[in-house]
Order: sequence, then structure tokens, then C-alpha cells
Amino acid sequence: MASERKAFKEYFDQSAAEQLAAQLSSAYPALPRKRFIDNCTKGLDSLEFVARVTQFSNVIRDTLPNDIPTALQILQDSLPEPLPNCDAVMDGWLQWPVGQFIADHGVAHFSESMDTMLALTQRFTSEFAVRPFVEHHQNLTLGYLRELTEHDSPHVRRWCSEGIRTRLPWGKKLTKLIANPKPVLPILERLKDDGELYVRRSVANNLNDLSKDHPSMIIARCQKWYQTSKPTRVSLVKQALRGLIKEGEPAALAVIGFSKAEDIKVTLKASATSVAIGGAVDLTAEIISCSKTLQPLLIDYLIHYVRKNGSSS
Repeated sequence: MASERKAFKEYFDQSAAEQLAAQLSSAYPALPRKRFIDNCTKGLDSLEFVARVTQFSNVIRDTLPNDIPTALQILQDSLPEPLPNCDAVMDGWLQWPVGQFIADHGVAHFSESMDTMLALTQRFTSEFAVRPFVEHHQNLTLGYLRELTEHDSPHVRRWCSEGIRTRLPWGKKLTKLIANPKPVLPILERLKDDGELYVRRSVANNLNDLSKDHPSMIIARCQKWYQTSKPTRVSLVKQALRGLIKEGEPAALAVIGFSKAEDIKVTLKASATSVAIGGAVDLTAEIISCSKTLQPLLIDYLIHYVRKNGSSS
């Protein structure tokens, strides 16, 4: 019988506390390891993921030296080897509390924090840790990240985009950049033709976030970038505009070569009017273009799910 998948919050358990204590002790032998482990695991069963990470981070604060730059240097010195490729970023999940420590305690120590995040993002990610710095030191942070867009590590280059996504999942919204996203664009401009899909995908996701608040600006930027002679540009733009395309936004569709459809007849038939959970229904669509000229069509469909209260989504 296959074992049940472990909930992600449960990764931060006794074993994780022991591993992190060993890691920190390698750079700070004076770490009170027993107290560290005991406090990290106190009441864990009642805590969800964010609360567990925060508890681990708070224990780091309580057991490392009070001087924040000194603590940041210890954290940096304790980090494992950089990740070998872009396929297994989550292998570095144990470092999540390190990023939380930087976010919670490092904002007043810009240079030391940035150095530590630069090292951290090559082992896990610093996309969450950097967000308070974007909020409190926007010009300094964006200038720092802009200079890193040519870094040798794809993890660092991705961080330059991912860390400044305005609506990053699990991350706090960057309200100043939502109001005015123009400072983000020079960074994305530098990364749009990056050699790693891992990086370009982040650029596309960043633009998709921005399109929710500034559709016209992002459509114009994608129109400027779109080049059918460069397949990577075509893929990036389609990914960036996916939200607007799903909404049927005419200007977004026009960027990728679809103008308003003319003289179209559509019929849809279903093999059954109701279907039980686990069952199947066949859908048959007939789409006829009666236009006198050849026209490219983008065909999509919507499924409405009925909620418990009878409304649909």
C-alpha cells in the first residue's frame, strides 16, 4: 500500500530542527543545540506551515548573536553547496527559515542582508526574503537586482525577476509597484532573452502579475517584444498574456495574431444532460467560418462548476 504524501508543513519537524542545528553549528560552534531543537519543536502539532517557519526563524534569532550583521554572516557561512541545476529548487526547503530571518530582522542592514540573500537564492530562493527590502528600500533594491541580471547563476538571475513580482503567490503584495510598475520593466527587459527557461518563465509570470493591474502597459510591452523569428519570445509573450487571453481581451489576442472573429457559427452538443462524479460526458463542437477570407481562430471553452449554494464559478 502506497504511503500517504507528507503535508509540506510536516517537513519542519524534529528532524528538520536537528538538521538546521547541525548546519548552524558548523559556522557557529557555540550554538546551544539542545535549546535550539527544543524551542523549534515546541507545540509544532498545533502550528501550520507559516507558523512553523516563523517559529524556526525566531529560534534562530534567539540563539545566534544579538548583532544582526554577525548573525547574517553566520547564516551565510553555514549554507550548503549551491544547487547544481534549476530542476530541484525545493531541495533547499530547509533554508526557508533563513530567508524568514532576513525578512524579519535584516531590513536595517541592507548590504549584509543582500549579500546573504545572494548566497541563499543559490541554495533555495530569496524571493520572499527580499520583499520587505523592495517595500522599504525600493530604489536601492531594484538597483542592486538590476546589476545582478548578468550574474553567472540562473538562480540569481531568476531572483531578480521573481523577487519583485507584485502578486507573488504566498508573498505579500508589493503595493508601490502595483501602483507604478515602471521601475520593474528595465529588469525584465534585461532578462527577456535569458538562456534559461527557468528565468524566462519568471519574467512571463511577472508580466502576467502586472497585466492584472496595468493591462494596456503590458500588452504594449509584449507587442514590442513579440517576434515570430524568436520562438523563445513567442513562448514568453503567450505565457505573459495568458490571463488576458483567457479573458478574451482583443488587444492581447491581437499581439499573438488573432483579430476579432467574423461570421462564425458555433454549435455545441453534449451526450448527456447530467453526469455522476467519476463519470464521463462527450462534448461535440462544430465551428464554421463563413468569412470570405481565411481567418485564424483561437478556440477555447469554459466549464462552470456549481457551488454548494447553487451558484456557479
